[in-house]
Order: sequence, then C-alpha cells, then structure tokens
Amino acid sequence: MKRFKLPLAFAIAAVLAGPALAADPATIDWKGVPAKTLTLFYPAQSTYQWLNSSEHPGAQMVKTGGACVTCHKDAEEKLGNKLVKANKLEPTPVDGKNGSVQVNVQIAYDNENAYFRTQWKTRNNYPGEAYPFLRFDGKEWKPYGNQKLAAAIRKGEQPGIYEDRFAIMIDDGAVPNFATQGCWLTCHNGERDAPKQPTTAEVQANPLYQAIKKNDVRKYLPSTRTDALASWDKGRSLDEINKIKAEGGFLDLIQWRAHRSNPVGMADDGYVLEFRNFDAGKNPFSSNMDPKSKQPKFMYDEKKTGKKALALDDIRKMPTALVRGQNEAPFDPNAGWKEGDLVPQYIVSREDAAGSAADNKNVKGVWKDGMWTVVWVRPLNLANPDDKALKEGKAYNFGFAVHDENMTSRGHQVSFPVTVGFGAKATIEATKLK
Repeated sequence: MKRFKLPLAFAIAAVLAGPALAADPATIDWKGVPAKTLTLFYPAQSTYQWLNSSEHPGAQMVKTGGACVTCHKDAEEKLGNKLVKANKLEPTPVDGKNGSVQVNVQIAYDNENAYFRTQWKTRNNYPGEAYPFLRFDGKEWKPYGNQKLAAAIRKGEQPGIYEDRFAIMIDDGAVPNFATQGCWLTCHNGERDAPKQPTTAEVQANPLYQAIKKNDVRKYLPSTRTDALASWDKGRSLDEINKIKAEGGFLDLIQWRAHRSNPVGMADDGYVLEFRNFDAGKNPFSSNMDPKSKQPKFMYDEKKTGKKALALDDIRKMPTALVRGQNEAPFDPNAGWKEGDLVPQYIVSREDAAGSAADNKNVKGVWKDGMWTVVWVRPLNLANPDDKALKEGKAYNFGFAVHDENMTSRGHQVSFPVTVGFGAKATIEATKLK
C-alpha cells in the first residue's frame, strides 16, 4: 500500500512527546489488566423524547427513574439488529450497517493518570482515516464527501467519507438519571439526523442559539430546557445554564478521531450541557478554509508527499490528514489546480492545541488486521471547570460510543451506562499500576 513519505507522521515517540508520564502506555503490561467486553448497539432515532413517549413500552419505567437495563439487560445485540433495519425509529437505513459491535475495554491507573485501552473490529477492511474534503470544481473550493446518513450520500451524489471515532462520556453522579439512562439524556428531537429537525433559520431565530452563536442543534441535557419534554427550542437563560455548569451538572465528552486527532497522538476534550461544547482553549484540529479568500489555507507539501492534492482514487491508499510541521505547505492559488483536486477540510496540529481542550495529549490508535486498538491517557485530578476530575476512591458512570463505516451523529453504536471505579467498587474496576 502506497504511503505518504512522512517518517515522523505516526511515530509513537513523537506521539508521546511532552510532559513525562507516570507510566509509559506503550510499556504497560495490558495482559495483567482485566478486559471487559461491552456490546455497543445501533440506537437509530431513539431520542429522549421517544424514550418518554407512549410509543416506548418502557416509558413509565423511564419516568419513574428506572434503568434501561431493567428491560434490556444483555439484549444489546438483539436491539441493534432490529433498529438498524427499516422501522419506525429508522426511516433511512444504511445498507450493510452492523447493528452492534463488541468493544474490549481495559482500564488502569497510577498516581497521576488513568489509562484506557479499547479494541473493536471495523466493519470495513480498511481504517476510516479520511474526512470530508475541500474539492476544486474548476472555479471554487467546496465541501466534498460526507457521512452516510447525509442526504447527498443517500442520493448517490457524493461518496460516503468520514473518520472512525471512539467517544467516552463521563458523569460523576451530578447529572440526574445518567446512571440509569446514559447518553439518551443527550439525544433529542431536533438534532442532526433526528426527528423534527428544524431549519437553520429556525435555529438562528431561537434566543438560546442566538446567545451561544450556533446554527444547528446538537447534544444537550434536559436540565438546560424549561419544559418537561426538554424541547430543543425551550432553552434556559445563559445565567441559569452557567449556574448548572458551576454546580457540575454537565457530562465530560472526550473523543478520539482517526483523522482529526490520531495523527498527532491526541483526543479532543469537550462537555455536554446546553450544547455539545468543546473545552476552553484550542483543539488539535482547526478549519483549513480561509473565510475571506474562500480558498484553503494549506495544501500538501509536494516535496514531502509527492502531491499537492489528492484525487478521489487516492483515498484509503494513504493517510489523508494534513499535519502542521509534517506534510503541509501554504496554499498557492496559482499552483495549477484542476477540477477534482482534494485537500482536507482541517489542519491538524499538536503544537497549536492548548488549554483544557488539550488535556488528552497522549492518545494513540493503531489499526491492524481489521481492528482498532486505542490507548488513552487521561490525567487524574483535573481542576478545569469544564472537566470531570477522575479521582482515586471514586466510581463514575461511563458511556461509550463507536463511530464506524463512514458515519457520524446518530449513526454510531452506543453502550448502556457502565460504572467505572478507581479504587472503588464498580462494574469495571480499574487496575492500580505498581
């Protein structure tokens, strides 16, 4: 398989550069850390509103605080296989989509960090390292490619292109009902690829979305809405939302991304409250589109990669990420661009990442023989106001999600909530390293 000539692009030594770690994750004896196999399943459009509706047989159980696993214990594979096909909750099924995926989870910790090792097999026989591009149409640079639930992909107008991702959601007990209902608290009617999705104009006209300067609806918690149904357009004031955050009533959400974070050995850091927010600071990825010139900021460095742009046939034959300091060059508008040329929508940079958004500095994924193995390092005792601090002696409610096969938004597989303990009783008890 042809690869870019990037001797440092995926070197583990570079990935683990930075502050010294209490334990080098590359040398941890994972054979001595028990593995828990979780079945993650396809949820279709089973939103929080559906969960509490008369259409859901377990609605009364939910309304009285009952746990999803009361009715669905060990039924994840059966649920996923049912929901992935055409049904009331899946109006746009994707041919061949798998209903469930098995994820092996190992967790360890020492005095400074928590270490997570996750493994799962991909549906495709290649890693999902690509992300939608900017494509030159002969006159302009426009977005090209998308995830498989997008209308243009379902109509066959563009190819399905999206990165594989693994997400971890963390609750320290401060979010009501997360321990019983998990990520369904965050998935609502109105969100992307969910029922009753509003128009951009409707979102822009909403007082809350005007205040937070967002143009679409993404994950949020019911506590940030004023009505019993937690409707997307019934937002509380920013003062009320900030008070909830100050009291810890948010969920941590960290995501490893095969295209936008893995090439520089990181995961992003965010939280869910009134929206799916990123932590303060700067992510390891940023837009490659110049808003003034309407042209890319960077192209591939032809001296290092042999190409200034990719063609569609190049995708999945080589890494596609544009990495600052490794394979990028300033965009040259006079470089003889031809129709069909592709450059990434994002520039990825370890050096530019900063603040709380850059807490996950040491996360490395390797795809081999059809399986991703991702090893995370998460510092303990974080004091940032947008993080859940993992501490020895405490147990937490976790939710896990896999985005596979060129899909995002609700096209993932998810777990029911799982307790994780660090020197505390839980479903998964982290191993203390010596």
